[in-house]
Amino acid sequence: MKVYPIKFNPILKEKIWGGNKLNRVLGKDTDNDNVGESWEVSDVEGNVSVVKNGAYKGSSLKELIKTHKSDFLGTHNFDNFGYNFPLLIKFLDAKTDLSVQVHPDNEMAKKHHNSFGKTEMWYIMDSDKNADIVLGLKDKNTNPEVLNHITSENVDEIFNREKVTKGDSYFIPAGKIHAIGAGVLAAEIQQTSDITYRVYDWDRKDDNGQKRELHTKLAEQATKQFDSNGKSNYTLKKDSCSSLANCEYFTTNILDVSNSQEKSYTHLDSFIIFMCVEGKVDITAGEQKETLITGETIILPANTEQVFFNSNNSKLLEVYID
Repeated sequence: MKVYPIKFNPILKEKIWGGNKLNRVLGKDTDNDNVGESWEVSDVEGNVSVVKNGAYKGSSLKELIKTHKSDFLGTHNFDNFGYNFPLLIKFLDAKTDLSVQVHPDNEMAKKHHNSFGKTEMWYIMDSDKNADIVLGLKDKNTNPEVLNHITSENVDEIFNREKVTKGDSYFIPAGKIHAIGAGVLAAEIQQTSDITYRVYDWDRKDDNGQKRELHTKLAEQATKQFDSNGKSNYTLKKDSCSSLANCEYFTTNILDVSNSQEKSYTHLDSFIIFMCVEGKVDITAGEQKETLITGETIILPANTEQVFFNSNNSKLLEVYID
């Protein structure tokens, strides 16, 4: 398979909670003021990414996997996932709070939806003053049955909220109650799944005056308790790589680039994704160079050996399956 930094056309999603930062801050091509998500790399049915540059321009992500198999995915990934891409990569803009929600694990998702579960992580790219997120229940001994009885009067007593700021990173395993709060711009890495159980939606109504459906009974079954809030404790070092999350579904590091550097991936049996979360960087792989600016994403096939980076000041999320 030809090695080069592959870009895809973003798939933009209007959301009841979306805003205009994906356009205004990240430069996505939209005039709408309620765009909540930009799907950067997607194999979700009906929303499969299409290549926008280079030798494979016009090919879908599905076609790349079908044609190049383990050269694109990696041998281990192809053995595990076949012709399915295992991750969904997004940028999110929350103008208002997302619904409080929970995702099923693999076992529950397989049983109810014939799908993968949804473990994910967030990297906070920017946040308004006093922006926060919902992470779990305030009292870890609370019976999940309480999710069937959330109201505007008791919601603040039930859910744990945490202030966030630029550079924070959180790991959200399947089964953890969560919600991104108003004013947060984030990068999200997750298993390929679009299954969400809404627990509480702040009593808001859509354009037709209807409240969105809740899934509290399924959420009650899916909810698990966790001791950690999942916040990554990392120290960013110049021209170095720091770990943000490492689980069976993905590994995510943050790479600081303030000079020219080279990385070898000969040891890695996986595709590599880079999300630019700050600044601008030139990435060269094979014989092709691509410039990545804040809010852009590229993927490198698993047969990539060397990658060259050049930037005065940029930060990249490096994502692969170890």
